[in-house]
Amino acid sequence: MIGTLIGILLMLIILGVIWWAIQQFLPLIPLGEPFATAVRVILIVIIAFIAIYIIIQLLALAGIHVPMFNMR
Repeated sequence: MIGTLIGILLMLIILGVIWWAIQQFLPLIPLGEPFATAVRVILIVIIAFIAIYIIIQLLALAGIHVPMFNMR
């Protein structure tokens, strides 16, 4: 269980650094205001899905099974 917590912490640190890098480079792209906001929202959703997926996989390693829907 402690390994899972360490894995979640490392994953959050990595995603935080990636988010910081994106925030630093986003103003360099010349986009209008509605498009810049849309890109920011899409990036937040993508990072949130990645974080949820990785946390579910780490919890499965710890023996806690979270039911997910099947795309069949």
